[in-house]
Amino acid sequence: MRRILLLFCFLAISFTVRAQDNAASWGNLNTLREGERIQVREANKTKVTGTFMSASDAAITVQAQAGPETVQRQDVRTVKRMRVKHRWLNSFILAGAGAGIGYGIGRSQYHPCANGQSFCLDFGDYSGSIGLVAGFLGGGAIGALLPVHETVYSVSLH
Repeated sequence: MRRILLLFCFLAISFTVRAQDNAASWGNLNTLREGERIQVREANKTKVTGTFMSASDAAITVQAQAGPETVQRQDVRTVKRMRVKHRWLNSFILAGAGAGIGYGIGRSQYHPCANGQSFCLDFGDYSGSIGLVAGFLGGGAIGALLPVHETVYSVSLH
């Protein structure tokens, strides 16, 4: 029992270490390239979206639509790289999940038509397949549209 508990603790530590990221380091802004699309969220909940121009120890400069905007370091809460990553992966994962859910719903909701019914669409054994296709297409579309932005810098409010 003691060995199992020790093994569990080692596994838990390894997962928590991996889950931690160093997003609180202002030095992470050095990984941004000039011209890369970013979003800066300020302490007052204002968002500045545009292309990265430069970062110093005191501020970050973004080329927004209205012109260059400089945000002081103490006002910055998060900086996100607006590059959409894993779009295909998200699409395939949600398409698979949608297909499974759609199939289950299609099969569970199938009821044969009654004899005296004036209008009824009886798809029979195809009801699960129709739900599968609808779920696959819907999940794939949602997965392709989900934005996944990388957080480069983040600091919590105190």
